[in-house]
This record gives sequence, structure tokens and C-alpha cells, in this order.
Amino acid sequence: VQLQASGGGLVQPGGSLRLSCAAPQPTFSSYSIGWFRQPPEGDREFVGYVSWNGDSTTYTDSVKGRFTISRDYAKNTVYLRMNSLKPEDTAVYHCAAKHYRPSMNAHDYNYWGQGTLVTVSS
Repeated sequence: VQLQASGGGLVQPGGSLRLSCAAPQPTFSSYSIGWFRQPPEGDREFVGYVSWNGDSTTYTDSVKGRFTISRDYAKNTVYLRMNSLKPEDTAVYHCAAKHYRPSMNAHDYNYWGQGTLVTVSS
């Protein structure tokens, strides 16, 4: 599974961005998608996931109420909508895929996109 993450950029605090994670494979619908991020001087951390069938989403506490993950099966794309962005959201964001059951553990994911940089700064 090849993943292509896009949509990052520079945004002011309080602003919004939408990241996309696209995969051209028709089997994309059988994969749960996780979003992870790595700050400039920090470790990779879990952001959230959407299950393979779209029935379940989970978010880390620091983004709850601000970030929303959704998926469009027709476009084989998963989105990470980020609102009310804060400077501490600055990071390289990666999407990752695993078959069926979702996970908050990065080590459970088999396929990774290249990452897209989000910078929140005034």
C-alpha cells in the first residue's frame, strides 16, 4: 500500500488545515488509517485513527475537539481536519495503514506515507 500525505503548510495560531492521505489501491477500504506526528525536537506520537470501515475514530487527548479524521472511500482518501491550531501542533504529520483492526501503536502499522510538515506560527 502506497500512501501519499499532503496538505501541510504554515498557519497562524487558531487557524485550520486539512491534511490528506491518499492511496490508489482498491484494497484501501480494508485498511485502518492512523495519523502520527513528530515535533521538531520530540518523539513520534499518535494523533488519531479511523477504522477500516469508518465506524470508529480515536484521538489523543491533546487534539480532541479540534481534530477530525474522516475517509472518502470513493476517492481512497483519508482526511485529518485540524482546527484551532496551536504552536505545539507543529510537527511532521504521517499517515500509516494497517489491515483491518486499528491501533494507537505506530509499530502495528505496516505502511507509511512520506510525511507533511505543519508549522503553526505567527
